[in-house]
Amino acid sequence: MTIHIDNTEEYDNPALYDQENNAYLEDVKFLSKWAANTNGVIIDIACGTGRATIPLAMEGHHLVGIDVHKGMLEEARNKTADLQLAIEWVEQDCTKLQLNVVSRLIYSIGNSFQHFLTNEAQDGLLCSVNKHLEMGGLFIFGTRFPSTEELLQPPIEEYWRSYVDSETYNAVDVYTLNRYDSVQQIQHYITTRKTKDGNGNIISEKGTNIRLRYTYPQEMERLLRTNGFKILHLYKDWQGTPLTEECYEMIYVCQKSEQCVTK
Repeated sequence: MTIHIDNTEEYDNPALYDQENNAYLEDVKFLSKWAANTNGVIIDIACGTGRATIPLAMEGHHLVGIDVHKGMLEEARNKTADLQLAIEWVEQDCTKLQLNVVSRLIYSIGNSFQHFLTNEAQDGLLCSVNKHLEMGGLFIFGTRFPSTEELLQPPIEEYWRSYVDSETYNAVDVYTLNRYDSVQQIQHYITTRKTKDGNGNIISEKGTNIRLRYTYPQEMERLLRTNGFKILHLYKDWQGTPLTEECYEMIYVCQKSEQCVTK
């Protein structure tokens, strides 16, 4: 079955995605603690190349990794081809999940929740998660906090970070340019990667576009409750710090409290 997707330019180079993101482990450490008390299959929603799926499987858990992006899943399969791990990689639309499994723990990291841009898509995701959770099971996910600093950035290109390309050993400077649509609650990002030679001269430049939805805490509370979830914990980081106005993320630990009614 062919699944039509858009808004995925940032993920069309899975090897680059890994190079830029694999060093981040705080969310994996957080999930590992919750997984330690979980029996049965664990489901990774929007798993990408398996940044969290693989480490949890290496701890002895049985994982199902789901993503809509064929290239990211192919990279995940390649990374685990020679490993004896209990992982099933599944290409599906996460708003319309059809899995032959029910879990005690489902999670979604990497701010993937922001890729569900409409109310219908958010409901579809949460209802799909609900249907694949046992009663009392947990859904853990993170999303960026809609702070004034985050949303109302000036419309100019700003430096974000640098890294060294692991293949060419060239330095890469990453810049972002943002525009926030306050009616749709969607941030439009242009990310530009400028590769430099040993003398600091720019030898290549590539830009990608992505759209991300921002959801406010009170809005999220109603959204989760409507889809059959109770919020157990709300943190501002993966260390478990309580939410404040001065934060960049919202980390939710939710429990299925009732069945989702198909809309």
